[in-house]
Amino acid sequence: MNIIYNAKILTMEESETVDGYLCWDNGTISDICAGEPQKSLIKTAESAIDAQGGILMPGLIDAHTHIGGIGDALGFESDDINEVNDPICPQLSAIDCINPLDRCFTDAVRAGITTVSTGPGSANPIAGRFVTIKTAGKRIDNMVIKAPGAMKMALGENPKSCYHTHDQSPETRMSIAALIREALSKAKRYGEDIKSAKENEDDLPDYDAKCEALLPCLEGKLPVHFHAHRADDIFTAIRIANEFSLKYTIVHCTEGHLVADELKQENVNALVGPIICDRSKPELANLSVQNASILAENGIKFAIISDHPEVPCSYLLTSAAIAVKAGLDRYEALKALTVNPAEILGIDSRVGTLRAGKDADMVLFDGDPLETFSQIKAVWIDGKKQNI
Repeated sequence: MNIIYNAKILTMEESETVDGYLCWDNGTISDICAGEPQKSLIKTAESAIDAQGGILMPGLIDAHTHIGGIGDALGFESDDINEVNDPICPQLSAIDCINPLDRCFTDAVRAGITTVSTGPGSANPIAGRFVTIKTAGKRIDNMVIKAPGAMKMALGENPKSCYHTHDQSPETRMSIAALIREALSKAKRYGEDIKSAKENEDDLPDYDAKCEALLPCLEGKLPVHFHAHRADDIFTAIRIANEFSLKYTIVHCTEGHLVADELKQENVNALVGPIICDRSKPELANLSVQNASILAENGIKFAIISDHPEVPCSYLLTSAAIAVKAGLDRYEALKALTVNPAEILGIDSRVGTLRAGKDADMVLFDGDPLETFSQIKAVWIDGKKQNI
């Protein structure tokens, strides 16, 4: 048994803060109690940490990154997130491109990030499957929380720009949407053909890796993450999702603040960010640091993301602090780094809050987590203290 005591424990469950101690064993939280622990509990613990009044909260979750798939300062050799020879690539899986020894994983841990969702970029209308992993480990297979975690699709400027330079379709938003619909329709028919051939294997359709990868999306088992900045692209994503009954989340949602009332009616989830960036391309013309606060005012569930390496994951907390400065409620900002991304990614049974039975992923601060000068004193992933 391990214990951390004399802590202000921010559980992220219904604004609950407990002045007390937390126990864990075999990587799982076993108890959270108010007050001081008995001295015998401290003496018999495998490890006992005096938090000295610091704030203990769940490990942070960066719900949209490309960490490990595009190496830090290593150029083309380590850039494995965009397969630009085929616009439709649902069969690709991020688990096959991530380098766990990329030094940015160390940066993530030092920033209090214990879980990330990482995967393909946005060059393709359908880019492949994301994976949700812990940020500590040497072998990707042992870091996985959920694989696949989501299917990545992209609308707007990025696919247009990529294939325009290749002299290949898609070069318009119409073509991007049409290619996505075509792939989903083929997969739907493929699945129907499989069902109708149950009694006679000779009638089974030829194996199709792309259709196989899309079937879980059509069955509601695998969510789709739509890269969309502009409002019209956001609504195209919603339109396609509704046509095919997809579970979906809008990634970036940059112009969400312009259409928040409409998004509320659709009960949209969003991954907002990067926040600390310039208006580097046309579809970012309406980028606003008030985006998160406006979405929150309209009751839209969202997480704040870094989109690493667009903004280094080290600045995830800073991104949330800037959103607070622009009007976002402080507790809502912390939810956007913990419980909200856990729920959106479908991993809230394990992470996102501090509760008995959940993974012992924790961060200890010496002050307010949203204060720039606060220091991270310790990080635990699966109950193991990390070197920071």
